[in-house]
Amino acid sequence: MTGAKAPVYLALLHHPVLDKNGKLVTTAVTNIDIHDIARSARTFGVEKFFVVTPIEALRALAQRILEHWRTGFGSTYNETRKEALSRVLLAPDLDGAIVDIENESGQRPRLVVTSARKAAGAVSYADFREALAESPVPHLILLGTGWGLAPEVMERADIRLGPIDGAGDYNHLSVRAAAAIILDRLFGAR
Repeated sequence: MTGAKAPVYLALLHHPVLDKNGKLVTTAVTNIDIHDIARSARTFGVEKFFVVTPIEALRALAQRILEHWRTGFGSTYNETRKEALSRVLLAPDLDGAIVDIENESGQRPRLVVTSARKAAGAVSYADFREALAESPVPHLILLGTGWGLAPEVMERADIRLGPIDGAGDYNHLSVRAAAAIILDRLFGAR
C-alpha cells in the first residue's frame, strides 16, 4: 500500500450507527456505497473493504451485487469494477471484520474511527499518515452510515481522526465522498 508499512483495511458500518435524533439504528446497505467506496479503496491500495450489517437479508443483497460484478455479466462488462469489488467482504458485525483481519494478517488491527464531529484528542490526517508509514500493525478505518458511528464504537477506537472541514459550517458529506477524501489524504500522492 502506498504510504503504509502494514495493511490498511476499511469498514462501512451500518450498525451500530445513529439517526439524526441520536438514536441507535441499523441503516440500509446501498448499491452505490458498495461500488464507489470499493473503487476508492482499490485506487488507494486498501487491502480489503468490509460492508458490515447484522441484517442477513442486506448481506444477501450485497452478495448478489458482488456476484453480478465478480462472476456474472458485470464481470465481463466492466473489468475494472470487477477488480475493485473483488476486495469487498461482508461481515455481520465489527468483531467479524476484526477476526477476518486477524486471520489474514496474524495481528489484531488498530481501530481508527472517523466522524464529522470535532472531538478532543483527534489526530490530524498528516500525523496519522506519518504514523502509518512507520507502523507494522494493521489498521481498520471505520466509516459510519446514517448520522455516524455509535458511541460504543467510538469508545473502542485506538485512534480518532479529525473531521473533514469544509469551507463553511455545513458538514454533512455522503459517506462515499468522505471515504474518498480520507483515503486521498492518507494515501494520495503528495
